Amino acid sequence: MFTNDFFIVFPEGDVQEINGRLSFNSIVDMNGNRLVPPLPTNKMIAFRVSRIKTDENKGGNETFHYLELLSAEELLEYT
Repeated sequence: MFTNDFFIVFPEGDVQEINGRLSFNSIVDMNGNRLVPPLPTNKMIAFRVSRIKTDENKGGNETFHYLELLSAEELLEYT
C-alpha cells in the first residue's frame, strides 16, 4: 500500500501531521489550515510556508512544509 503523508514543521522544529498538501508561500494557522485574505485582524498567529521537502520511500511519500512565523506588520498586507 502506497501512502502520502503531509506534515508542517514549525520554526522551533515541532512536527504536526496535516490533511493535505500546502502550496509554497501560502498563509496558514497553527493547525495547517489555509487562511484566506482578507484576514479579520493582523493580531493573530499565522505562518507562511517557506520551504517544501518530499521524502520518497518504498511505501509512500512524506511531504514536509516548513513554516515561518509572520509578524503583525507582515500580516497588515493581508487584512
